Amino acid sequence: MSDRLHLRSGKRKYLFGLMLLSFVSIVCVAFSMKRNDDFDVARREVLLRKIGHELLLQSGDSTSRVLPVKTIGAHEYRISFEHAFTFYPDSLVNITQRLLAKDPLAGDYVVNILNCGNATVAYGFAISASKKDDIVACQGRKQPTACYMVDIKFKPANVNIVKKVSFWGSLSVLAFAGVIFLRSARPRRVPPASQQIGVFNLGSISFDAEARKLMINGNTIDLTATETRVLHIFALSPNETIERSRLQKEIWEDEGVIVGRSLDMFISKLRKKLEPAPDINIVVVRGKGYKLEISA
Repeated sequence: MSDRLHLRSGKRKYLFGLMLLSFVSIVCVAFSMKRNDDFDVARREVLLRKIGHELLLQSGDSTSRVLPVKTIGAHEYRISFEHAFTFYPDSLVNITQRLLAKDPLAGDYVVNILNCGNATVAYGFAISASKKDDIVACQGRKQPTACYMVDIKFKPANVNIVKKVSFWGSLSVLAFAGVIFLRSARPRRVPPASQQIGVFNLGSISFDAEARKLMINGNTIDLTATETRVLHIFALSPNETIERSRLQKEIWEDEGVIVGRSLDMFISKLRKKLEPAPDINIVVVRGKGYKLEISA
């Protein structure tokens, strides 16, 4: 009995450790996502500056500067330029799509080219991760040389989805571990005391389950813990067939490993210890299991 208690205690400690590891994993995921977001946002700003750089090169300007990228709203950025320039919508769309394809957070976004003086929209288009929802018009028309600003607004849905999946995935692991822990910690149904321990009179022998002893013809024979478990199950149901699967489950369930041949070995050992009593024997019921047969 003490062996089982130690095993169950070990299981609870293992499961508690699993729960603690899962909790730590959630915290780590939360912090790592924040760090990764910061890195990706910084990387995005570099890509936006490169968009500005390639726009100037496309217009024939290789000397003027792309001004620092500004954050003008939630997930919205502005690219400004030192001097006026001209652009081709086709090139603008291609440059933007090619470079923002390297941004893991860029799913859907809208690009507007604004006139510096009055902030009116000179040209705009929308790109969607699904492609079919792209809105790109008026390609092929060269825009006049002027002072322009490029505003790009990103849809944050993809970021939120990644966070939710990671967060709820971690919570699911923690919940699963918690359920296992609670089931393990829940007290099992305890059979009546008369069925747990005591002395059983089986034909001409006496079996003391608590002391792990057999008394046959005045002689005492010691039993191992496993032999006691096997004989105890038979003693509770003499002359009844006990299924092999039930014996394996009840004897080795707490150890977590069931070896099929182990049962046959212990049955064989018990038969030898019961040999001095001719009126009792463990017989094989073919295709079913075993039976403790006691002659009248």
